[in-house]
Amino acid sequence: MTKSPSTLGIILFIATMIVFFVVYTFFSGINYFDISLKANAFVLPLLYAGAAFWSVKSYWNNHRVVKFKDAFKRAFVPMFIGGVLSIFSIYAFLTFVDPAAKSLLNYQYVQRQKSELDTEYTSARKILKHQKDIDELDQKYKERLQSFTPEAVKGKDMLTASHFSGYFAAILIFYVVLSVFFGAFFRTRMIHQPEETNQA
Repeated sequence: MTKSPSTLGIILFIATMIVFFVVYTFFSGINYFDISLKANAFVLPLLYAGAAFWSVKSYWNNHRVVKFKDAFKRAFVPMFIGGVLSIFSIYAFLTFVDPAAKSLLNYQYVQRQKSELDTEYTSARKILKHQKDIDELDQKYKERLQSFTPEAVKGKDMLTASHFSGYFAAILIFYVVLSVFFGAFFRTRMIHQPEETNQA
């Protein structure tokens, strides 16, 4: 049975929130940010791509003619509905239900940025041979460290409404590209030809 795109969107939303709450419940410790990042980078894209594929394929199986816009819509609408509802729900949860989790994510984000800076600095210092270059690198490193002082990071929030909007804009590009691909792949070049019967 072919489900409507909106129904699939609701299913995607529920699946996304299950992933979110699994990470929130079992991994909200010292690796909360890193695991959240991995879930967003690997688990959710596969989930959304799989749902979009299933949506278009099931529609394609039941229609003799599939236009590009029909295939595009079947792929895009579920992802868009699931994504919009998820973004709003996660933002509301972190902002109003558990601000402590939001603070933890912000803190771990800053620490990750500082760790990456330290790694880059250490790696670069190892390969430099001239003292002038080393001194210049040290100076730039000290300058960048100032952005990680308690005063500089106080009140820093990467999970504001505007940031969430930016995240969703980036995700939207993924939805569009994927939908264009599925639209082009599943559109009917010609009317489906009936299977040929073998002649004895």
